[in-house]
Amino acid sequence: MSNKQKKLWIAFAIVMLFSFGVLGYYGIEIYQEAPPVPTEVKTTTGEVILSDKDIKDGQNVWQSIGGQEVGSVWGHGAYVAPDWTADYLHREALYLLDYYAKEKYNKTYAESSLEEQAYLKAHLQANIRPNTYDKATGILTITPERNMARLYLQEYYSKLFTDDPEFAQLRKDYAIPNNSITDPVRLQQMNAFFFWATWATVTNRPDSDISYTHNWPAEDLVGNVATTPLLAWSGVSIILLIFTVGVLVYYHVASKQEEEEMVPVKDPVSNGTVTKSMTILKKYFWVVCLLMLLQVGLGIITAHYGVEGQGLYGIPLDKILPYSVTRTWHTQLAIFWIATAWLGTGLYISPAVGGKDPKFQVFGVNFLFVALLIIVLGSMIGQWFGIMQKLDLVQNFWFGHQGYEYVDLGRFWQIFLFVGLFVWLALMIRPLIPVLKEKGSQHRNLIILFLISCGAIALFYGAGLMWGRQTNLAIAEYWRWWVVHLWVEGFFEVFATVVLAFLFVRMGLIKTKTATNGALFSTIVFMSGGIIGTFHHLYFSGTPTAVMALGATFSALEVVPLTLIGYEAYENYKISTHKGWLQDYKWPIYFMVAVAFWNFLGAGVFGFIINPPIALYYVQGLNTTPLHGHTALFGVYGMLGIGLMLFVLRSIYRNVQWNEKLLKIGFWGLNLGLLLMALLSLLPIGIWQAIESIQHGMWYARSSELMQLPAMNTLKWLRTIGDVIFTVGIFAIVLFVFKLTLKKDNHEK
Repeated sequence: MSNKQKKLWIAFAIVMLFSFGVLGYYGIEIYQEAPPVPTEVKTTTGEVILSDKDIKDGQNVWQSIGGQEVGSVWGHGAYVAPDWTADYLHREALYLLDYYAKEKYNKTYAESSLEEQAYLKAHLQANIRPNTYDKATGILTITPERNMARLYLQEYYSKLFTDDPEFAQLRKDYAIPNNSITDPVRLQQMNAFFFWATWATVTNRPDSDISYTHNWPAEDLVGNVATTPLLAWSGVSIILLIFTVGVLVYYHVASKQEEEEMVPVKDPVSNGTVTKSMTILKKYFWVVCLLMLLQVGLGIITAHYGVEGQGLYGIPLDKILPYSVTRTWHTQLAIFWIATAWLGTGLYISPAVGGKDPKFQVFGVNFLFVALLIIVLGSMIGQWFGIMQKLDLVQNFWFGHQGYEYVDLGRFWQIFLFVGLFVWLALMIRPLIPVLKEKGSQHRNLIILFLISCGAIALFYGAGLMWGRQTNLAIAEYWRWWVVHLWVEGFFEVFATVVLAFLFVRMGLIKTKTATNGALFSTIVFMSGGIIGTFHHLYFSGTPTAVMALGATFSALEVVPLTLIGYEAYENYKISTHKGWLQDYKWPIYFMVAVAFWNFLGAGVFGFIINPPIALYYVQGLNTTPLHGHTALFGVYGMLGIGLMLFVLRSIYRNVQWNEKLLKIGFWGLNLGLLLMALLSLLPIGIWQAIESIQHGMWYARSSELMQLPAMNTLKWLRTIGDVIFTVGIFAIVLFVFKLTLKKDNHEK
């Protein structure tokens, strides 16, 4: 091992230990300072109105109808229905202001003069912001008039979630089916949860003038305004971003070494062994293609619910496939097919490097394939049963819908998947053991890094098992982002970096030492911001102020390596321009170029739009989030999954002439369609909502009054242009894969 490589390994270890130390320390703080769930809620007259069981069961009721797939809470979730905490807070404030106005002036708040309104707002804030929770007894005390507001809103939401004719249009605007909840007890419990979650947004933390959610959502009526830390740490994040970009550019230029182009005369891959376990991987890619098709179809239906909330061109589809079901499946299938493509690539690389299949490797690959199918189909069926209210709350937690975006699947299916990932890890390790035992193996360090990334993928999904059925929402959100950010965005990114290094080494395009150093350096840079940067998802989720400071600082570092992504794209493009055997890899490499482009635009530009605290304060839960989500999740990880799949298929079907026309249509259809989807619809809607959020508050930016304006609906319809082109691209890729893998002549070759 060279001295430089040794230093990189040391730096890697330091970054990992320090970052997870910070993440763990402030995780303990979040446990200690999360908004408390009171054992009882009483009025000042001594009437007990709610218990902790009501609130916790209400959280489970909310989860059972889809949770974060039906609107959002604390800004996290879906975007057609409102954010329930912002909506509840605004309606509660208006009710209380009218109550105080009638009591003092004998008229409504709207009829009062500006001076009277100013007094009424000050009076409201003096009554609603002080923290009346007694830590010693666990009792929360509220005024009788606030309880009256709670009862008024309980009736309001009960009408909304049943079939009251008065709310028919609003249900349609929110894409909520009639009778989503029919049990009156469940309706009361869900309202109790809404009350508690909203109480946390406006009630000051002990010994503070800032609420548990750091004054989110913006609501002038109750004094929820941007705080000094929000502004200060936003400035720090931007300054740090500029500084570290400069440092990285300097380092990159100073350390860049020109190497001779090492393009072999013949394809080195063609001389490698294709083992039995490698040839049967094509069925993994069949599943990838089928799940892609299903996910795109569900995405079209989900997007259409934004303009026709209870149907599809007049068909009352919501009776059997409501919005919460289609959106759940759409987001979950994205994770499933991308992960399947990446796991399949890993199952190709291990025996390719080892040169042979260990005993029972073929059985293991087939067993894992069946297990993945059971998890996908079982979790989807369970989610449908949960949302259709056919399970009790305990059954729903285990087999139905957990209500947390991207980890919606029931706990049983989570455990099943967790075990499956360790089976996959074992299948990764076994073929590589002989290579690791070889003395002086040139691939040793790259293989170790590869296995570390594989181990992290298996291990860190376990964070999704760290919350229980009735865990405090702030704590559940902390662990959920370990899965969504660290597992999906973090360790899969490391895995992808190492896999690409392996592929290029195997093709003879870069030296093993160069690939290892490059993969280590990329991992260090990415993880330096990425691990602690997890906190930028938790600014307003009931976490201490220190979480905001760390999240703002380190999430800025996440963008830094993406500023040099153009260099990576250019290097990959140069490879694709070589003549001879490299032309066979043109389209897989083109997808790597696309990954670099979307890393810059989707993850970098659109990601940083919502990263600084002051920006996220106004845009969390608006269409700026799916703008980043679509362009980063599919643009980076989806394109990479397709590219890796094509690399593997190129190796398995070495002497087959590929259908260039289908690949061209697929590549340009996917990229152009995704770009138009973003620029014609998601971006302008997000900007419009952001302006309204700054001017009027989050409640209005998500309201039906704004989102059903004719001009807003036109922007939603414009998405169809990009969606159609994107769908053509998907069909072209799927058709290519099936024609390649099912044609008899290809099997013979």
